[in-house]
Amino acid sequence: MKNILGISAFYHDSAAALLVDGQLIAAAQEERFNRQKNSADFPSEAIRYCLDEAGLELNDLDAVVFYDKPLLKFERLLQTYYTFAPRGLISFLKAIPVWLHEKLFFKRTIQQELKAIGPYDPKRVKLLFSTHHLSHAASAFYPSGFEEAAILTLDGVGEWSTATIGLGQQNQIQLLRELHFPHSLGLLYSAFTYFLGFKVNNGEYKLMGLAPYGKKDSPQTQHYIKLITEHLVQIKSDGSIHMNQAYFRYATGLRMVQEKKWAALFGFPARQAEEAFTAQHYDLAQAIQQVTETIILKMATTAKTLTNAPNLCLAGGVALNCVANQKLQESGLFEKIFVQPAAGDAGAAHGAALAIQHLYKSKKETPTSEINSSNIYLGPAFSRKAILKMQRKNQVVGQEFQDEAALVSFIAQQLAQQKIVGWFQGRMEFGPRALGNRSILADPRTPGMQQELNLKIKFRESFRPFAPAVLEEDATDYFEINGPSPFMTFVHPVKDKQRSKIPAVTHLDGTARVQTVSKHSNPRFYNLLQAFKQETDCSLLINTSFNVRGEPIVCTPIDAYRCFQKTNMDFLVIENFVYCK
Repeated sequence: MKNILGISAFYHDSAAALLVDGQLIAAAQEERFNRQKNSADFPSEAIRYCLDEAGLELNDLDAVVFYDKPLLKFERLLQTYYTFAPRGLISFLKAIPVWLHEKLFFKRTIQQELKAIGPYDPKRVKLLFSTHHLSHAASAFYPSGFEEAAILTLDGVGEWSTATIGLGQQNQIQLLRELHFPHSLGLLYSAFTYFLGFKVNNGEYKLMGLAPYGKKDSPQTQHYIKLITEHLVQIKSDGSIHMNQAYFRYATGLRMVQEKKWAALFGFPARQAEEAFTAQHYDLAQAIQQVTETIILKMATTAKTLTNAPNLCLAGGVALNCVANQKLQESGLFEKIFVQPAAGDAGAAHGAALAIQHLYKSKKETPTSEINSSNIYLGPAFSRKAILKMQRKNQVVGQEFQDEAALVSFIAQQLAQQKIVGWFQGRMEFGPRALGNRSILADPRTPGMQQELNLKIKFRESFRPFAPAVLEEDATDYFEINGPSPFMTFVHPVKDKQRSKIPAVTHLDGTARVQTVSKHSNPRFYNLLQAFKQETDCSLLINTSFNVRGEPIVCTPIDAYRCFQKTNMDFLVIENFVYCK
């Protein structure tokens, strides 16, 4: 197969990804186009973009691949309600009509959505379905560049599976172990996300950021760990878990947990969304983070035992827990670890296409779709004409720099004076991280910069940490790091002597979620970091995503200008144009 479109939709983080001759040509989340964060809509706009980028029409495709199997999900739904009956009757009555009228006819629904995009012949273009965790596994193994690797996928739930252990060898993936619903590390972590006042499928990274504020070895944290492991989840030696469903409602209810039972267990009620944080919230976040790390490490140990593979690939939403990833790296179980940068359901669109592509290959063929630090920029770019159109629409004029060196020097000077800059360049990143093309940048040396960014720019909780982007060749000067870390998928300890010098990116536990930047990966961002180093003798910048709380990362120049206008950013850079408040 030559042209394969992978899609994920109808749950969260809908996306499209296009392979041409095995190469990932374009990929994007639907949220970036419809401006609905974590959008579950059919990715019509993302598909249009991918096709336009490749110069293709729908009928030029060999296959469209959906990232899971809806009928198996329906089977799980029915079996779950049958098992837990009469609990969950209200949820059952709400869910079944939707399934009967819409979701049981997924093939027809997808074909209708495709026809609304453009000319589409179902007899010519195959419509295929991968399984959910195979999509995750393929999204991690094939782009990793490894000839052999253990594969660990972890999320809330696919069809039945909530975690899998697999083995990837050259062109083949074999799934060896599965953990089944309702027992799920992803859902366990999401339950604590919910109890601590964050939104499920959106706030898990906030919970991870809250955890370091808890006292790791305090009696209270250790007490919470004991309560979790004695009452909520049994952890077995191989990393599999058994969750006490008397405390949870996600299987049949409309909420994650039995709130009264959790309040009685932990001694305080569920936190409300805007309620102030207290020590008990911090310590509980620390406790579930430690439990999560224990489970992941046990699963990875089992993966090593089963496969004896030298490397490990990670995917699924839980793989975005960069603190746990670092614990895995420190364990020394594997020589190398690759985490799919778009580890959640968006990346599964890529994985679904890869899974089908490799089913049609011979066993002797090796993967050709390695993801490296320069080809994560898979979204749309915008021309000078599009920027001028934005200017006319907003009645604004920017200063256009003809020389890149002059541009990066000017912006570096502004950053050194504690100005905050919106930085919009080239093709948009694929996945949840801004990696230098849709970023907000600031000086990491300023002690109050973290709070200023959180409260005046991002309009979000003050505890939230910020990541540093650092020149790859200088990374070891600042961090305990053994090689490139281009995707912000691991945390690394900040060296003791540097912590007071870069306080705005040093988290309470002394770590930072690092992005290393090379000349090859992102030339203009690299040049800006070099210019900032020349200005300040500091090789890194705060790099946070170009959006505000509750909104997706910006996609277009118009999105960028609107975000710039409603925040306290000082400068906006769109390609060679600079706008000043």
